Amino acid sequence: MLTQQQEQLIETTAPVVAQHLEAITQRFYPLMFARYPEVASLFNAAHQQSGAQQRALAGAVLAYVQLRQDPAKAREVLGIVVEKHVSLGIQPDQYPIVGECLMAAIGEVLGEAVTPDIANAWSALYGELAGLLIELEEQRYRAFAEQPGGWRGLRRFCIAATRQESAMIRSFVLEPEDGGPVADHAPGQYIGVRLTIEGEPVYRHYSLSDIPNGRSYRVSIKREAEGRVSRHFHDVLAVGDSVDLLPPAGELILADGEEPLLLASGGVGQTPMLPLARQALSRGRRVVYLHAALDAEHHAFRKEVEALRQAHPSQFQAVAIHERGDAGDHIGRIDRELLERYLPAGKPRCYFVGPQGFMSAIDEALAELGVEEERRHFEHFGPSRPLDAA
Repeated sequence: MLTQQQEQLIETTAPVVAQHLEAITQRFYPLMFARYPEVASLFNAAHQQSGAQQRALAGAVLAYVQLRQDPAKAREVLGIVVEKHVSLGIQPDQYPIVGECLMAAIGEVLGEAVTPDIANAWSALYGELAGLLIELEEQRYRAFAEQPGGWRGLRRFCIAATRQESAMIRSFVLEPEDGGPVADHAPGQYIGVRLTIEGEPVYRHYSLSDIPNGRSYRVSIKREAEGRVSRHFHDVLAVGDSVDLLPPAGELILADGEEPLLLASGGVGQTPMLPLARQALSRGRRVVYLHAALDAEHHAFRKEVEALRQAHPSQFQAVAIHERGDAGDHIGRIDRELLERYLPAGKPRCYFVGPQGFMSAIDEALAELGVEEERRHFEHFGPSRPLDAA
C-alpha cells in the first residue's frame, strides 16, 4: 500500500509522466529486450515497429493511475490486459523485469526530475498494479485448469486437418497429442499459440473460428506477406505437425439477452464472428451478418455461412460486401448508409472486428445511428487502443 506521501507524489507528478509516457514506453521496450532478450519472443515485432505496443502500454498505465481509487472499475478496465497475458502464459516472476526496465526508462526520459522519493512512489504504484494483475491472472489460470479438458501452461496439439477458406485464409484443426478432452471456450475468444521458428520461440494470438466441440480447436489464419508466423503456418506446417497452445482468452463474447444482433467483419475479422453467429442462432436470436471482402476469391467461409442461412432462414440474414467484382450483394465498403439499411430494429447489439480503420468507421457510424456505446462490441487482433487512434 502506498504511503500518504507517495500518494501525493503520484498525484503531483502524474501529469508530467503522462506528458512523456509515450517516450518512456518507446525507450522501455528496447531497454528490456537488451537486458532480458528471453522475453522478446512474447511480443510481436510488427506491433513494436508500428508503435501499437507502446501506445497500449501507455494507455494501460494511464488508465490505472486514473482509476485506482475505484478498485472495481480498475479490475474491469484491466480485464483486456489480463486476457492478453493469460493467452501468453505470463507468470509472476516476469513482473519484476518489467518494473525494473520501466523505472529505468522513466529515469532516462525525465532525468534529474526523478528524485529518489518520486522513483520510490512510482515503483510502489507499479508494484500495486503488478500485484493486481498477478491476482486476476491466477484466478483465470486456476479456473481454466479446473474445467474438464483444461490445463495450465502449455499443452501440445497437432494439426489434424487443414482447409483453404479463401485465397489468403487457411483453417487449421488442432487436436491434443495426449488424446484427452479439450476444454470449452466462449465463442468469440482467441487462443495463444507458441511455436518454434529457426530455433526461436514465438507467440501469437488467433481467433477460434468454430464453436466448442470438446475434441479440438480451429484457428483460421490469413497469410500476411510480412507475417513471420502466418507464413510459417501456411508455407511450412502441415497435417501431423505440432504447436503448443495456451488457454483461450478474450472478452468479445455474446452478451446475455434476446435482442437481435448485427455482426460486421472485414477480411480475417470474420473468424470470431462465425462462432458468435452460431451461438446466437442456437439460442433463437436474430442475426444480421455483414462481411466485407476484397472480392469472391478473398471471401472466406461462404459455404459455412450459406449453410447457416439455410438452417435458420427466418433468423439469419447474410450480406456480402465486395470492393470489386460482381459476386457480392453490394459493391464497395460497409458504410453508414449500408449499416442503416441492415441495422435490426429496436435495440440491437453490434459486434464488429477488422482493421483499425474499419472498426473506427463502423463505431462512428453506429454511434450516429443511435446505438449506445454499451451495445457496441469490438476487439483488436493486436494491442488494444482507442478506436479513434486511427
